[in-house]
Amino acid sequence: MGKQCEVCKDAESKYKCPICLTPYCSLVCYKKHKEIPCAKPNANGNNAEKIVDEQPASVAEDADESNHRLKRTQLEAVAASEEIRKMLRDRDLQELISKIDSSSNPKLELEKAMEGPYFREFTDKLLSVINPLDDASATHL
Repeated sequence: MGKQCEVCKDAESKYKCPICLTPYCSLVCYKKHKEIPCAKPNANGNNAEKIVDEQPASVAEDADESNHRLKRTQLEAVAASEEIRKMLRDRDLQELISKIDSSSNPKLELEKAMEGPYFREFTDKLLSVINPLDDASATHL
């Protein structure tokens, strides 16, 4: 059984806050959680949530993750891809993505998921939509 939603305390959590990792179960609970700004948990185990006067994410975190964030045009390309949208309707794929997202070790869960052919096909399609030049140049060789 998964973790309990820390916001409503009623349902099982399906998601976690990308900043403080607080588990929540729905968009309603996420919005309620976001009414109070939160911060990334300290490595030394202090309070998981803190009031932040400035930005919710630190500048160092933004710089570190900037290479892993998609540009607006890339996100729009993913949203416009009928093939990706069709794949995302698959219940097993939805559950797998949820499992990765809510895992305490998402990197390990992602590595496990990449062993499956359908998830691998999904990620390959995502990459071809996000980086169309790489895909186009490979087919012209």
